[in-house]
Amino acid sequence: MLLLFFLPVLVCSAVAVKVTSRGPVFFRQTRLGLGGVPFTLWKLRTMYPDAEAVAKDLRARHGWGAVPLFKLARDPRTTVVGHWLRRSSVDELPQLINVIRGEMALIGPRPALLEEAALWERRHYERLLVLPGMTGLWQVCGRSALSWRTAMALDLHYVWRRSLSMDAWILLRTVPAVLRGRGAY
Repeated sequence: MLLLFFLPVLVCSAVAVKVTSRGPVFFRQTRLGLGGVPFTLWKLRTMYPDAEAVAKDLRARHGWGAVPLFKLARDPRTTVVGHWLRRSSVDELPQLINVIRGEMALIGPRPALLEEAALWERRHYERLLVLPGMTGLWQVCGRSALSWRTAMALDLHYVWRRSLSMDAWILLRTVPAVLRGRGAY
């Protein structure tokens, strides 16, 4: 039902991505799901097509090296439309397809990148005991503005303490977090 509800926004956003920059409309990336099983995560493309190649240079320039999570507030790889899509979280609407396919849940830990998991400590793998989510504690508590360590701690807290009441609380806090747009980049 959510996918049908957001379909007009998704279609308009997809057209905006296509019209304003070259490359595909959707961005697909392999992430780790429940039990460490890889799956293809879907998003609207928010960066220029050469973003992955440019990332290595940016990591070196900003002294990030091999950090588990690489996020810049003013990332030069982000398109003009992509900036708006990220700030409003509209770029994540295609993940509803992942939810329908059973690869993700509405609420859970952030879906991990394979390269990121290679840098985890043993206890971090507990994140893989539940389905990754479109939203979670990490999103309602600061989104990308959080340090990797804080985001990981919030994901683990969710895994250890999850409940229907926590899910309801996160869902209710997601709407204001998205509307404020703070930490969304």
